[in-house]
Amino acid sequence: MMSTTAMSELKTKNIEQGRWGWLILFTSSTTLVCCAMPILLVSLGFGALSASIFSTLPLLVTIAQHKEWIFMLSAVLLAAAAWVVFRPNRACPTDPELAMQCEGAHRFNKKALIVSVSLWLIGFAAAYLALPIYHWLS
Repeated sequence: MMSTTAMSELKTKNIEQGRWGWLILFTSSTTLVCCAMPILLVSLGFGALSASIFSTLPLLVTIAQHKEWIFMLSAVLLAAAAWVVFRPNRACPTDPELAMQCEGAHRFNKKALIVSVSLWLIGFAAAYLALPIYHWLS
C-alpha cells in the first residue's frame, strides 16, 4: 500500500512529465501550422483556403513573419525535452504501482517527443529546404 506522501509526489511528478509532452507537441505543431501547412495547401491547389485561414487567424501571420525565432525556440525546447526524457540516471520508484505509472509517463513522453521532432522536421523542411531543393532540381 502506498503512503499519501508517495501518492502526492507521484501525481506531481506525472503532471510535470505530462506537461513536457504537451509543451513539445504545442511548440512543434506551431512550426508546422505557420510554415508547412500553407505550402501544402497551395501545392494541392487550395490557395484560397490558405488565404482565408491566414485572414481569419492573424496570429498566424505574425508567427510566419518571425519563423526564425519560432524555429529556434522550438528547437531549444525540443532539445530540453529530449534531455529530460533521455537524461542519464533517470529512475522510477521501487514501488510496483508507482514504477508502472512512471514507465507509462516515460513511454508517453518518448512518443510525444518523436512525434514532435517529426513535426518540427517537416516544418523546417517546408520552410527552409523546399524552395532551395526545388531551384536545385529545376
